[in-house]
Amino acid sequence: MNIVCLDMEGVVTPEIWIAFAERTGIPGFRRTTRDEPDYDKLMRYRIDLLKQHKLGLREIQDVISGIDPLPGAKAFLDELREEVPVLILSDTFQEFAKPLVKKLGMPQLFCNSLEVAPDGEILAHKMRVRNGKLRTVQALQLIGFDTIAAGDSFNDLAMIRASKAGFLFRTTDAIRASNPDLPSFDTYDGLKEAIFAAL
Repeated sequence: MNIVCLDMEGVVTPEIWIAFAERTGIPGFRRTTRDEPDYDKLMRYRIDLLKQHKLGLREIQDVISGIDPLPGAKAFLDELREEVPVLILSDTFQEFAKPLVKKLGMPQLFCNSLEVAPDGEILAHKMRVRNGKLRTVQALQLIGFDTIAAGDSFNDLAMIRASKAGFLFRTTDAIRASNPDLPSFDTYDGLKEAIFAAL
């Protein structure tokens, strides 16, 4: 039985931290997993930057409330889910993702959580499991699923390579160039066609 595993930010939603950078005018928040492969290091950097600027969960959620899924993303997910189970695997956080998942028609999402002080200060990030995307794909395979995966960032490469079929989607030139064997798509129609061909 097949299951499709998709990254969230950059694939079906905009990058939350980039939107936050634009709202706050703080360019340091533009750094994402497209730039930094080590997610723990990236989140420690972000939390330090939030503390430095006295920003917290409330301000981030305010930005998220105004974010919509990428154009065509909901229709893409709806069409996929008519044919195959779909799981969104993301390194984002429950406290961020809920409004976006609702706008996408409530696809199943596995992600992480935050430790937040009563005043909204983000104290730490709690990873569900280290290398969560890869380990989730491996666990699904262990119980009889054939995984098909797609993502756009460094932290998606392991799950893409571990899957029966894997694809890059709207990735950077650098990631595409360093992974020339991975099929790469820039439209939902192209990615959908490749996924259906792999079923």
